[in-house]
Amino acid sequence: MTELPIIWDIVLAVLLITGGGFTLAGSLGLLKLNNPMSRLHAPTLASTLGVGSLLLASMVAAFAEGRPSLHEALVMAFLFVTAPITANFIAKVHLHRCRDVPDLPPPPADKVWATRSED
Repeated sequence: MTELPIIWDIVLAVLLITGGGFTLAGSLGLLKLNNPMSRLHAPTLASTLGVGSLLLASMVAAFAEGRPSLHEALVMAFLFVTAPITANFIAKVHLHRCRDVPDLPPPPADKVWATRSED
């Protein structure tokens, strides 16, 4: 293993600290926020950015050593595609569970809206 130039060390340190900070913020948000819709935002945005930054740091380290790696890019692509879909499913479940709450507006009568119909 060769010694990396100082610029690569700085870039890697910034990416690792940024990734760790976002992941920590997402984890704390998941623990501290009080309702499911607020809780949904923390892991999907902050943790996705955190893990993406950590994977990017891994890619930069591999590239700096002269052995480019695309495994991290595939993991990052999978993460960025599945996180919004998972968040959408969790939000829909929350909306369906709170459907009987009287302060929520009724769903539209048309068939375009993607909710379970009672009829």
